[in-house]
Amino acid sequence: MRRRDFLALVGGLTTWPLAANAQKSVIPVLGFLHSRGPEDAAYLVASFRRGLRDEGFIDGQDVKIEYRWARGHYDQLAELAQELTRIPVSIMVAGGGAPAVLAAKSATSIIPIVFAMSGDAVKLGLAKSINRPGTNVTGINNFTTRLDPKRLGLLHDLVPTASTVGYLIDATYPPSAEQASSIETPARTLGLRIRVLRASNEHEIEIAFDTIDKENILALAVASSPYFDTQKMRIVQLAAQHSVPAIYHFREYTVAGGLISYGVDITDAYRQIAVYAGKILKGAKVRDLPILEAAKFDLVINRKAAKALGLRIPSGLLSIADDVID
Repeated sequence: MRRRDFLALVGGLTTWPLAANAQKSVIPVLGFLHSRGPEDAAYLVASFRRGLRDEGFIDGQDVKIEYRWARGHYDQLAELAQELTRIPVSIMVAGGGAPAVLAAKSATSIIPIVFAMSGDAVKLGLAKSINRPGTNVTGINNFTTRLDPKRLGLLHDLVPTASTVGYLIDATYPPSAEQASSIETPARTLGLRIRVLRASNEHEIEIAFDTIDKENILALAVASSPYFDTQKMRIVQLAAQHSVPAIYHFREYTVAGGLISYGVDITDAYRQIAVYAGKILKGAKVRDLPILEAAKFDLVINRKAAKALGLRIPSGLLSIADDVID
């Protein structure tokens, strides 16, 4: 064997394991785009990671997650989605409402997108059908806005003397117009008047609660909004300070001291979208994965908050609660 061939062989044997290890170290990257901030969505991320782990993917070992947070500033979502496409990511997970999903879809028609949102994906142009999306988008519908009539009924059961109910909506959240209109019919059915209170920053939230005092509004429903989720502690505190019974869309508000919440089990929703992400990483085609509907719902009552408000919780309501916080 000629000397240079021998050296080439030795060199190849020396570098081959390194090349193999380098290849092995390349792991898929998931983009996680969210309308909230990391502090407000930590428990959702934990549930998402658990779902990935159930599918055999551990963050930092089998997959890497790149996070992008809008922190309630919806106008930043488009650029954040573009950042993820430039990495590029193998899959984009979009959460925190339709604005994040629409931003992801605008950024790419190729990279698979898995969403968690409340909204009709077909009407929004994200999918061709629920059972077979036929696009690069699938996920789970949380039906958060659709549950507003149910929340209004629960609030009426708690505060039957309230003839006017305040409805706090995020003025900059795109679905807010739909939220405001969808509550009118169930309100009339219950014989209630709705006072819509619009807020898109901390100062306006405080003004909304001042209005509740001035107009003697005896009950409040807080509409779903990623921005409100970033402000949940402040909203719950203001409701307590102004002595107004309020109902919320996620249990995290009630855990934070709010009176009552009714909505989807959002942690389960994030586990499910992680399962979908895992299936796609294993080769499933996103266009063939049906859009799921949230199946688990939580009614949570905070008895301590009720006592502070001087409210007696009807026994019938307590009997159907999934969780009662004392």
